[in-house]
Amino acid sequence: MPGNIQEIMRQVKRAQELLEKKQAELGELRIEASSGGGMVKVVVNGREEVLDIKIAPEVVDPQDVGMLEDLILAALREARAKAKEVAQKEMGGLLGGLGLPNIPGLF
Repeated sequence: MPGNIQEIMRQVKRAQELLEKKQAELGELRIEASSGGGMVKVVVNGREEVLDIKIAPEVVDPQDVGMLEDLILAALREARAKAKEVAQKEMGGLLGGLGLPNIPGLF
């Protein structure tokens, strides 16, 4: 029995190390999304953190701030959805390689 516990602890430690490595890799990813035909571009990393927003000057209309807000929100939502999908694939592969169950929503 003690051998099993030691092996489980080694696997847990390995899983933790791999998880930390994968999270660092996700932080280095750059994922871009846009809205309004490219008028608003958003870049996030694999942890869904916003890194950059670019707005084409011609979309800035003081008379229609609501449209600009909508374009920014649309680009942000798309970028975050893409980042979440990438992270789930990366983390799912990590769990599969360790022989651990893939729990939906865990990553």
